[in-house]
Amino acid sequence: MTNILQFEQTKKAFIAMLGLMLLLALIALPDTALAASSEGGGLPYEGWLTKLRTSVTGPVAFALSIIGLVVAGGVLIFGGELNAFFRTLIFLVLVMALIIGANNMMTTFFGQGAELTSLLLNTQNGRIA
Repeated sequence: MTNILQFEQTKKAFIAMLGLMLLLALIALPDTALAASSEGGGLPYEGWLTKLRTSVTGPVAFALSIIGLVVAGGVLIFGGELNAFFRTLIFLVLVMALIIGANNMMTTFFGQGAELTSLLLNTQNGRIA
């Protein structure tokens, strides 16, 4: 019975050590850049889609989303009796303003996509610039 108990303890210790070694290996290994290129496939409709995305997520859209939030909130608070259709439109404006504003806030906080940089070699003195 003691052999089985000792075997179970050894097995648990072995699994714990294996997990610790795996964790240390993951921490010690350098990060690899698994980023894709942000270029397009060159399809004919990508130009206007990029312009549309820029228009919807740019600074003007962010300012309009803030104005929409304030106006929709004001109408909901001080609007009094609203019929169901107008109330639904106000909620639609409110949700769209929140989505656009949240997209811009997340892009501001966390960046957009991968940033690929290249190292330039300064040939005059052999240093990396």
